[in-house]
Amino acid sequence: MRTLCSSTLIGEALLIMFAALVAMRLTDVSNGEIWAVSGIAMALCIALCGMINRPGAVPIGWVLQIGLIASGFILPTMFGLGVVFAGLWWCSVHYGRKVDEFKAARAAAEAAAVHA
Repeated sequence: MRTLCSSTLIGEALLIMFAALVAMRLTDVSNGEIWAVSGIAMALCIALCGMINRPGAVPIGWVLQIGLIASGFILPTMFGLGVVFAGLWWCSVHYGRKVDEFKAARAAAEAAAVHA
C-alpha cells in the first residue's frame, strides 16, 4: 500500500503546486494566501508519504482529497482534478491493501515451505 499511496500523494503535491501557480494568475486571492494553503497541503502530502502505514494516515489522506476537491471553489478545474485524485487515492488504498495481503500470504507460504 505504501508505494501506491505515496505515488498518488507525490502526484497530488505536484498538482497542488501547479494549481497554485495557475491560481495566482486567474483568481483575486492574494499570492500569500495561495502559497500558505498550498504549501501546507504540499507538506502534508509529502509527510503522509512517510507515515502511510501508521494509524490515522489514510483518513488524513481522505481529508486531503476533500480539500483538493473543495479547492475547486477557487479554481473550478480543481473540482474535476480533485475527483480524479480522490479516485486514485481510493484505488491506491484498496488495491494497495490487497497487494499487502498477497505479499503476506506469499511470505507465509515460503516460510512454511522452508520449515517443512
